[in-house]
Amino acid sequence: MKHIAEAGTRHFGVLAHSWEGGSLCFRTFCQEGFAELGDHRHPDVTLDCIAFGGSMAAWDAGDHDSIRRTLATSVERLARAGAEFFACPDNTAHLALERPGPDLALPGLHIAEVVADHAQRNGHRRVGVLGTRYTMEGPVYPRSLAARGIAAEIPGADDRRTVNEIIFSELVAGVFTEESRKEYVRVIERLAARGCDAVALVCTEIPLLVPPEVSPLPTLDSTRLLARAALDVSLGRRPMPTWRGGPI
Repeated sequence: MKHIAEAGTRHFGVLAHSWEGGSLCFRTFCQEGFAELGDHRHPDVTLDCIAFGGSMAAWDAGDHDSIRRTLATSVERLARAGAEFFACPDNTAHLALERPGPDLALPGLHIAEVVADHAQRNGHRRVGVLGTRYTMEGPVYPRSLAARGIAAEIPGADDRRTVNEIIFSELVAGVFTEESRKEYVRVIERLAARGCDAVALVCTEIPLLVPPEVSPLPTLDSTRLLARAALDVSLGRRPMPTWRGGPI
């Protein structure tokens, strides 16, 4: 039996930092592959996940260099498994992946660049950013959006605490409640009142809590956008990425 990779597709590696988000990226990639290639067919894909519990102290201390080393280990394992490129569906992890250091073992798609490209194609001019406090308060999304002439807005301090607490106490553990959904909708309504014309859901689990039909603003689902971009690379519709970690 011929291996599907011989048909010209590229082997995709999912660099997971949280299991829920990594699983959603993996699942979306396979589902979209079915739509493209037929039932039960998709390009080769490998997922590697080192539990992020071991990195939480480093996140709290702002020690992004040690987290980069952990993530680099995952990329090395993906390369040994035969992956030809990677993508990390964890937005916060990009704060570490962008740190200077040795080239990663594989080239990778950058999630904020994928999301910002999509926002630009859809004509958005002011985008709210919802994610962990590290992502909301960090430079990754403001930079990528600004490079395309798009303003970035983040919730106020109290709302940022609420969004972050729900992520770490519920979403990363696969817990999705109606009460938390209402809290996120309220935060998005406040961003809309400030002139946002879309909201970027840039923690991999948020789209599972806030689907497009309940959001007061159009959503930019970073996880699914990344998976679809990865499928385009695998099928040759998008150029192979060249980024190997470090500053954009």
